[in-house]
This record gives sequence, structure tokens and C-alpha cells, in this order.
Amino acid sequence: MKIKTCFAASYYAETRTASMRKLPVVAQLAEQQGFAQLIDPGSIDPEKLRRLHNPFYVEAFLSGEGALARSQGWPWTPEIRDGVLAIQAGQIKAAEMAIEEGIAANVAQGFHHAQYERGSAYCTFNGLALVAQEFPDLKIGVLDCDEHQGNGTAEFTERLPNLYNFTIYGSSPFAIETERSVHRQLERVSGAFQRYLSVVEEGCEQLRAWEVDLVIYQAGADPHLDDPLNTLGLSTSQLYQRDRQVFRWLREAGLPAFFVLAGGYQEPISEKLAPLHVNTFRAASECYSRK
Repeated sequence: MKIKTCFAASYYAETRTASMRKLPVVAQLAEQQGFAQLIDPGSIDPEKLRRLHNPFYVEAFLSGEGALARSQGWPWTPEIRDGVLAIQAGQIKAAEMAIEEGIAANVAQGFHHAQYERGSAYCTFNGLALVAQEFPDLKIGVLDCDEHQGNGTAEFTERLPNLYNFTIYGSSPFAIETERSVHRQLERVSGAFQRYLSVVEEGCEQLRAWEVDLVIYQAGADPHLDDPLNTLGLSTSQLYQRDRQVFRWLREAGLPAFFVLAGGYQEPISEKLAPLHVNTFRAASECYSRK
């Protein structure tokens, strides 16, 4: 099964990390292997971002002026600005496709650290919270399986009453757990992979308890044992098993969902990192093609 997937050439930008450089490589490989049907999401009205974030911050990023324009951690360029805006448009389009199709994807980079006032840790705008803002009549649940805690999303659950966040991570415990943002920090998996999977299952069941209408799955590749930022130490096979467990549960629960790439920093991209992200497409395609 081909997953309808948001991607445009403008997603690419030259960044110090692999974050935006990896996106066309992953999209093209997923398409070539028959797992993705690529769809251009069009453009986003910046007014949507001004309603989500501090307008002063949004204007700084759009213009490239001042330190706030670089607060996600890269020097500002028009290429990064245009890529970030296109990716945000992909969030809204992917949500629409997920509601219609049951499953969709956005070849997206960097959301869950971005806070109301600024970007952070390679995340410019919080596209997870953006979906909650743009679909106010739906409960939006985030299942975040990145190496790092979704602290920015946790902050936005205090601003958006229809946003729910379950974050499973190894490092960066910046945010405090609340009723609508549950946090599970784990130590290195080593021989305790079943423990990790049990927490993933807990996250899925928490989404059910919250009675969410749409799920955004942050399928991070940075928990991989070879990633320079990892602490969790998951193998390639274990990441794939994680993804299959999530997609099987989502399909059995009948919950519309879309996934994003989230973290992953290995180089070279085509040899080490892209195959990990494409495995997420593979897992989704296999789970949703079964009757």
C-alpha cells in the first residue's frame, strides 16, 4: 500500500544537522520502494502561525531579523524559512488526508521543542500544536517516540484544550507532566526491549482513554544505537518493531493517524539514516495493506 505523503522540493534546506537535508532523500526512497505517494501540500497562510506562536517571533523568523530568527539553532536563510513554511502546510494537509484515508504522512522535520515564544533544538514552529489549532473540534493526540522529550508540545497542551501529548524519551526532561501531557523517561534499552514496547503500548492506551479523534505519531529515528544523540540504544530491528506495534494498534483502534519523521542525525544520510525512516513507511504500508 502506498501511503499518501506530503512532500515538496521546497522542504529541503542546507542545515548543519541532517534535519532538513534528509527530507528529499527519504521521500524519494520511500516513493521508489512503493511505500509513499508524494503530494505537494501547497503553502500556508502565515497568519495561522501568528495565531499559534508569539506574533513577534513569527515576524522575526519570516524576516530573518534578530536572534529569534535563529532560535531553533541554525543560521537563518531564506531556504530554511521557505522549507519550514512548506512543512507546516504539510501538517495541515496530512491531517486532512488522515481523516479521509485513515493513514497519511508528512516528510517533516522538527516540531516538538518549539515553544510559544521561540524555536528550540532544531524545531522552529510546533506543527503538532498547529494541527490542534486548525482542527478545534477534534481531540488531537500526539504519540511522541523521539529520543528527546516533547517539551514544547507539553507547553502547548496548556494553551490548546484539544491537544494531548504522550512522550516517550531518553533525554532532555525539561517539561512537567500534566493531565494532558504524560511523560515516560526510559534508560538504555539494552536487553529490556519488552519494557520499551510496554511503554509504547501504555501510550497507545492513554490515547484511547483520552478519546482522541486524530493521532500524530512522532516516529523518531534518533533513539537508534548509532545516532550521535541517542541514549536509548534501539537497534534497526527494534525501531521497526516499535513502528509496527504503533500502526497495528492504530488500525485496530480505528483511529485516523499520520506520522512524521522526527529526529535522526546519522551521516551519511542515504546509507545510515534514510533507511531507518523508510522502515517507518514500510511498517505503515504493511500494517494498513492487510485486510
